[in-house]
Amino acid sequence: MTIRVESADQYVVNLRKRMPFHFGNVVVDEGAHLFLELSVDVDGRATDGIAQAGLAPMWFLKDPDLSLVEGIESLLDVFGTAWEAALDVEANTAFGFWQALYDHQREWAADTDYPPLFWNYGVSLVEQAVVDAVCRANETTFAAAVRDGTLGFDPGLIYDDLAGETPADLLPDDPCRSTALRHTVGLDDPLVDADLAAGDRLDDGLPQTLADYIERDGIDHFKIKLSADVDRDATRLREIRAVVEDRLDDYAFTLDANEQYGSAGTFAEQWATLVDAPGLDGFFDRLRYVEQPLSRDEAFTDEARRVLTDWEGPPVIIDESDARPDSLGRALDCGYAGTSHKNCKGVFVGVANRCLVEYRRQHADGEFVISGEDLTTLGPVELVEDLAVMATIGADDVERNGHHYYRGLSMFPESLQGAVGSEHGDLYRRHDDGFTALAVEEGRIAFGSVTDAPFGRRVTPPFDDEAFVPLDEWDPASVRA
Repeated sequence: MTIRVESADQYVVNLRKRMPFHFGNVVVDEGAHLFLELSVDVDGRATDGIAQAGLAPMWFLKDPDLSLVEGIESLLDVFGTAWEAALDVEANTAFGFWQALYDHQREWAADTDYPPLFWNYGVSLVEQAVVDAVCRANETTFAAAVRDGTLGFDPGLIYDDLAGETPADLLPDDPCRSTALRHTVGLDDPLVDADLAAGDRLDDGLPQTLADYIERDGIDHFKIKLSADVDRDATRLREIRAVVEDRLDDYAFTLDANEQYGSAGTFAEQWATLVDAPGLDGFFDRLRYVEQPLSRDEAFTDEARRVLTDWEGPPVIIDESDARPDSLGRALDCGYAGTSHKNCKGVFVGVANRCLVEYRRQHADGEFVISGEDLTTLGPVELVEDLAVMATIGADDVERNGHHYYRGLSMFPESLQGAVGSEHGDLYRRHDDGFTALAVEEGRIAFGSVTDAPFGRRVTPPFDDEAFVPLDEWDPASVRA
């Protein structure tokens, strides 16, 4: 197989959020989403591949002095370098294409101040579009293409432990077709109606509070944010526990610290205090793991290794520290239990991480974790491509945020909403108010239509619609903050 990118087109849409999104000192009322459309020559067959990315630079950079516009401009720099480089890459497989593009982007980024997690987002965006094109050209699903060699994926070229191992030996026998939805509870998110200030209650037909999501969607998996202030966290966890246990007999949760703890020693000390806090007896029996407690600079220090090697608490995994193709191997050697998957960190890397976790489960003692997390992924493209990978790695539950911050697909043209609802009728439903929204039933989402489609996608957005603005005509300052 020969793979070449012949052209690249980009479009942006500004999408109004249901509620403001807070990230540090930045508060935004809109989210900009970029669509990359590649024309890819796959063995002489011209095939379009599409990828979608939310322009959310603050998770990658976490610089309190950076404005949203500055962050978006930097992100477009990273994206632009990647898709321009893609025009000069020729490879025999999608996996080989990714390797070549990654090496180019890494060399370019060496002369910038961009961290690996950030500059790699450009690689992963192109990677997703190329994978989409190759799956479509071969009329095969992502799960099959990973297992049967269509994509050329070789996990042994990422992790030496996996040399000679095949994806089919390490991945679940069959991709999943549904998963539990894990709802994020932010530090200031309302738990019940009484937490909403006057005028903040939405009347848009969708849940808003934690209680709403439990009562209306049957959610029983949660991702709870930690602040690294032990008193504040203990109080918040007691409040969440009361809301959840008043409505559910059985539930599970994870904790996400988002790099809040200054050192591994501080995290260990605060954790010991937190688990012994009044009113939390038995609560942590429901906890599955803690995500990224330490900053990227502290995550792999000697102190972190000492603390985590002797750690007797719940599994601890990385997320933001998963910035390079072999980061999980380094994390496991440091005492972590695993990592998260997000397509923005890389499709092939995520599948390789799943393979490594399974290999360690088979050959080593201990608990090993690969979770499904979310960077507010949203349809019509990003969500289904993300779920195609989640299906392949067998994610039992997946954090989803996009459906919380956006009113379904109501911001997109009606023709697109209708097409998505028709082609992915298990994943989406027609809301009583007339828009297409994620279908959550008893706390789960079904996506057999995604699993069976080439890289999950059955619908091509109408880029000729005025809603999609060509990137060269779009102004980052147009995003309402």
